[in-house]
Amino acid sequence: MTIKTTGVVLPMDNIDTDQIVPARFLKLTSKKGYGKFLFYDWRYTPESKVIETFPLNQAKHATSKVLIAGNNFGCGSSREHAAWAIADYGFKVIISTQIADIHKENLYNNGVLPIELSKDDVQQLMTMVTKKPGARIEVDIASQCIQAEDIGLYRTFEISPFKKECLLSGVDTTQYLINLRPLITEFENTRDNKKNQV
Repeated sequence: MTIKTTGVVLPMDNIDTDQIVPARFLKLTSKKGYGKFLFYDWRYTPESKVIETFPLNQAKHATSKVLIAGNNFGCGSSREHAAWAIADYGFKVIISTQIADIHKENLYNNGVLPIELSKDDVQQLMTMVTKKPGARIEVDIASQCIQAEDIGLYRTFEISPFKKECLLSGVDTTQYLINLRPLITEFENTRDNKKNQV
């Protein structure tokens, strides 16, 4: 599975989950629909008017699937709604020098790949996107590599085999286990038959 897309930059450090999706919006009963609340207080004025200077409100980033953020992204509360908002908005990859552990797990479980790179690599990507918004970023999950030809960047990234399999299969942890039900049933039946033969 390869993601080829442009990126959008939020260079601020310590972007917490309340900034990603403000607490007052945590009322939906479904994961769907949270995208419109993503970074709401940064995208809109208190009167709900669009802040045109905010990156996500700019047409040049309308189809970007990669978010490049400052250090310690997703810190704060453990609310999974933050990952729901990111996924529902359409982001497929989050890149930072550090992504908060709980938020990282929530991203994985919602089909979003968190990638941690060095400070220098992240800065190079930020500079590239800022100077050339149309520059492409390519993320290959199967081979665990990310590249940006415009700046000659090619890096590998770490991911557990289980998380990798879930992302490639398009399932979360729960659905992965549900998909194993036939094998579990077969195992249980085989075990019961062996017990009966004793």
